[in-house]
Amino acid sequence: MDVVDRFLEKRTLSQEEFVCLLQQSEDEKVRETLRREALALCRRYYGNKVYIRGLIEFTNYCKNNCYYCGIRRDNHHVNRYRLSEEEILSCCREGYALGYRTFVLQGGEDPYFTDERLVSLLRKIKNDHPDCAITLSVGEREKESYRKLREAGADRYLLRHETADRDHYHSLHPPEMHFSHRIRCLYDLKELGYQVGAGCMVGSPGQTLANLADDLLFLQRLQPEMVGIGPFIPHHDTRYAGEKAGSVEMTLFLLSVIRILLPKVLLPATTALGTMDEYGREKGLLAGANVIMPNLSPEKNRKDYSLYDNKICTGEEAAQSIASLIKRVESVGCQVAVERGDALR
Repeated sequence: MDVVDRFLEKRTLSQEEFVCLLQQSEDEKVRETLRREALALCRRYYGNKVYIRGLIEFTNYCKNNCYYCGIRRDNHHVNRYRLSEEEILSCCREGYALGYRTFVLQGGEDPYFTDERLVSLLRKIKNDHPDCAITLSVGEREKESYRKLREAGADRYLLRHETADRDHYHSLHPPEMHFSHRIRCLYDLKELGYQVGAGCMVGSPGQTLANLADDLLFLQRLQPEMVGIGPFIPHHDTRYAGEKAGSVEMTLFLLSVIRILLPKVLLPATTALGTMDEYGREKGLLAGANVIMPNLSPEKNRKDYSLYDNKICTGEEAAQSIASLIKRVESVGCQVAVERGDALR
């Protein structure tokens, strides 16, 4: 029995076997076999539904200096902004009218947004839209902070682990950031009852197939409700400006592998995938993804939330272009679902 058959039978592999599987990512027959299985699993558990999340990028201030990130602290070419509470609530009202039932509040690790400010904001969103889910993506905090935010109404939390290899993690982040703290945050979030999202960049500088195998094993241990992966895309104002971007094909391959590994997971077809390939998100849906996160942020701010170069931030991918979104989703045999879209436990 070869490694592909073993994976399809056991739904898991050893680290060495995962490396062997990833080495076959360019084999068209292997790609198609895993893609078909991943799509079948997605259909079994979620039907042909694609859940849409309204993404609100509410601050591009960040106290961190991650080496790959365009909004890192020491990039002084960024036009910084913070949305006011009323601007965020307005985005939610607009999104609700358009059919969004999950709002994703994403930002840099901005000290301005204290627990008190975020708690106030979460309570107001929940009061206005009690039938909606709120996802936070605001980085590493302490467990007590996560507890307060959970009690105020946050349902989900996205915190990419970025890499499950300690040395690789420290090659991407400054000395004051610690791999152990990132991992501890994810387990704290799980303990507090959040639906948790982890994930990694595909093709990040220095990444090996062994690193990706470790990522898959970590995801299996963590058992997150969501996994967000996308190709690494360099930003011109970072130390990795000259690095090669990650592969769309490897990202699609990994989407299928993750769906098979975690059949009930919520799996986004990410903006980065759509940035690298005009039809990247449609291809992602056919590879096992079932979530899309269009942008609900004010149009005037979208270009300034520049994590990487050439990020799509206006036009058809905007949350307001719901008719176009529905058409694109339906083009691959799926249907936009107007509901919270919680993960199956």
